[in-house]
Amino acid sequence: MGKIAFLFPGQGAHFVGMGQSIFDTSPSGKGVFESIEALRPGTLSQCFDGPKEVLNRTVNTQPCIFAVEIATMVTLNDMGLSPQAVAGFSLGEISGLVAAGIISLEDGLQLVTARGQAMEMATRGSDATMAAVLKLDNAVVETLCAEFTGCYPVNYNCPGQLVVALLTADLPDFVARAKALGGRGMPLGLSGGFHSPYMEEAVKTLLPTLNGLSFLKGSIPLYGNATALPYPQSPEEVKAGILHQINHPVLWEKTIRQMMADGITTFIEVGPGKTLGGFLKKISSEINSFHSDDLIRDYYEKQKAGKEWSLEC
Repeated sequence: MGKIAFLFPGQGAHFVGMGQSIFDTSPSGKGVFESIEALRPGTLSQCFDGPKEVLNRTVNTQPCIFAVEIATMVTLNDMGLSPQAVAGFSLGEISGLVAAGIISLEDGLQLVTARGQAMEMATRGSDATMAAVLKLDNAVVETLCAEFTGCYPVNYNCPGQLVVALLTADLPDFVARAKALGGRGMPLGLSGGFHSPYMEEAVKTLLPTLNGLSFLKGSIPLYGNATALPYPQSPEEVKAGILHQINHPVLWEKTIRQMMADGITTFIEVGPGKTLGGFLKKISSEINSFHSDDLIRDYYEKQKAGKEWSLEC
């Protein structure tokens, strides 16, 4: 089967009702939810009941996705699945810090809550937004960004898909230019430019919280968004990496390719949505990829039927 990696999705993968099946079927997953609910009351209702307008607020989205991802992870652990490496897309990198043993669940929740607050504050009154550019090479999109003041490539997702942050006023012209070049510009409807210089204030706001957390030597590699390399071990370098990620691009395709080069052959998307699985298919046809929901459902069905379960690659 080779080496397994867990991948944790980020903001945008969430939906009302996420995590409900884990809470209902997995004792250890339910335990994670209850621990987080005790520390951050309201998390369960936001995950399971919404409403959408409440869950969609960055200040709520980030801790809620974190809760679902950690609850899902411990459920997979109970099934006998333990990763040899982890990575997380944007917000998912905080779940990766917990999965790698670099920070505790409690510190992870404190960090992700403060991160959500800092990033939401940075978007207030922002004149920036985000758009996905499809069907163009990265170099073409980078050149296109250079035509607009305050336009930055921010998410290198997979071949033919690059997300940019830009001024809202420039969005119509940017989309038109992308189309003229043979691509497609797709507005994401976001207020703010994540993973760009528009998040400078969020970095400053988050620093005091980071200084109050405890960082440990990780048990497995966590590949960082901003470098596509395993996180360093020293606490100061870890803190620097967490901050650097907020206002620098997510190098997702490069991260996956580096993990493959380091011997990872099987990737499991852990958490809500199936966005990362879609990226994987476009990055390489040689990847074995699974989604946690499918594995967990199959596990409990076989358990109910009295059959043994194993991951089949």
